[in-house]
Amino acid sequence: MDEKHYRGLERMYLVAPINRIFGPTIKVSKERAEIEIEVREDYFHGAGAVHGCVYFKMMDDAAFFAANSIVRDNFVLTMSFTTYLTRPVTQGIMRSIGKVVAKSRNQIIAESCVYDHRGKEIGRGSGVFVKGRIPLVEVPGYSK
Repeated sequence: MDEKHYRGLERMYLVAPINRIFGPTIKVSKERAEIEIEVREDYFHGAGAVHGCVYFKMMDDAAFFAANSIVRDNFVLTMSFTTYLTRPVTQGIMRSIGKVVAKSRNQIIAESCVYDHRGKEIGRGSGVFVKGRIPLVEVPGYSK
């Protein structure tokens, strides 16, 4: 059951229209998700490095899917997400790893870090996620 759920979450992520822009990969497992994208100049701000919105997306997505890995019936929602950008990146693969760090009846807290192609941390974040009302089976891509 869990592997089917994880693969459904991966399909759901990959068919989301926003991901046509980034062409990411994703791997979901219990309380964990890993996302990679290749850096392109299209993502650069005026000073020639990847814009913070890309860091945020990768960290929020990794934490989100780590959280949704333990919610098997409904789409979760990001209630808040705090982001720290610690180092610029201009080339290679960006990899974000999200992990669940706390859970209660009403919320899940997940953290994520994003790394450059050398494995150096370039950003860090944490978020609060809650179970939404939309059944996963109604989200495009989840069911095969």
